[in-house]
Amino acid sequence: MHTMWKGTISFGLVNIPVKMHAATENKDVKLRQLHKECQSPIKYERVCPVCDREVKNDEIVKAYEYAKNKFVVLDDEELEALKKEQEDKAVEIADFVKLEEIDPIYFEKSYYLSPNEGGAKAYGLLRAALKDSGKIGIAKMIIRSKEQLAVIRVYENTLVVETIHYPDEVRQVQDVPNVPEEVEQTQKELDTAKMLVDQLTTEFDPEKYNDDYRTALLDLIEEKKNKEQVVTGDEKPAPDNVTNLMDALQASLDRAKTDKPKPKQPKKKTKVSTQKKKKIAK
Repeated sequence: MHTMWKGTISFGLVNIPVKMHAATENKDVKLRQLHKECQSPIKYERVCPVCDREVKNDEIVKAYEYAKNKFVVLDDEELEALKKEQEDKAVEIADFVKLEEIDPIYFEKSYYLSPNEGGAKAYGLLRAALKDSGKIGIAKMIIRSKEQLAVIRVYENTLVVETIHYPDEVRQVQDVPNVPEEVEQTQKELDTAKMLVDQLTTEFDPEKYNDDYRTALLDLIEEKKNKEQVVTGDEKPAPDNVTNLMDALQASLDRAKTDKPKPKQPKKKTKVSTQKKKKIAK
């Protein structure tokens, strides 16, 4: 399992060297976009609208837009130094709370924690303490250049980091449009609804839920592939240097013929009569 981050988790005077790994993965079926005419993949380029040309990676800088078209440019060295300064700090568990006190709307992404070299005993100690107390730890840590609020809890036999949103990242429910304050219903309607809820109530078993759309899409792709209903995108033709050279030589030759000055015509000699020749001779 790929290690995303290495660091230290601490609670009190106990330090736990750990490695962090992604606990979930996105299994969406990624579809490419093709040009309908030639079936070639569409290419997206980073183009500067002012210079009207594609921009290379080494020409790009990061900046914060504090007002319309007003930016503060931040060097990679500055960002890296700031990131390293925070990453080098131990992740300290500041508080312990009950999991049910946190509404699920705050939860964002899950990561597994494994003990790094020499951290197995302290890892097991924190895991046992969390299990026996029924509590979870609250901490802050840097993940992918962002300071995240996180909870540390036990999942099965493994410590898990759950990143959670800060309060100002959760939008206010008062901003949701068209939510009714009170809706009148009869007691019979409410009793019937509660009866339906009771009939559908069961223990949560994640294995019974499947992504039917993804399965159907993969089946459709496989069916088309087996029926050879496939296309091959045209590749951009590589420049033919020989042909280009011959074209250039021919064009130069044609231009030379056009620009070549016309040869001067010899002057016509005037015929002298026989009598005139005799007079000249005398």
